[in-house]
Amino acid sequence: MQDLQPFGKIMIVAGLLMAGMGLVLLFAGKIPGLGKLPGDIVVEKKNFTFYFPLATSLVVSGVLSFLLWVLRRK
Repeated sequence: MQDLQPFGKIMIVAGLLMAGMGLVLLFAGKIPGLGKLPGDIVVEKKNFTFYFPLATSLVVSGVLSFLLWVLRRK
């Protein structure tokens, strides 16, 4: 049974990460400015709209990288 302990820890962390991502998706619309940053690409034509959140992706990536870096240091 001791061979399964690391797998159990991985499953707990994965579950917490999924719950955290669910909360982010739930409340992402309430964060002001997220998705409307300068650098987000929006192309609007007659019957077509293309949206690529480049700046938002970079900000979210930076924040997540920092959080994971802080968690790994401990």
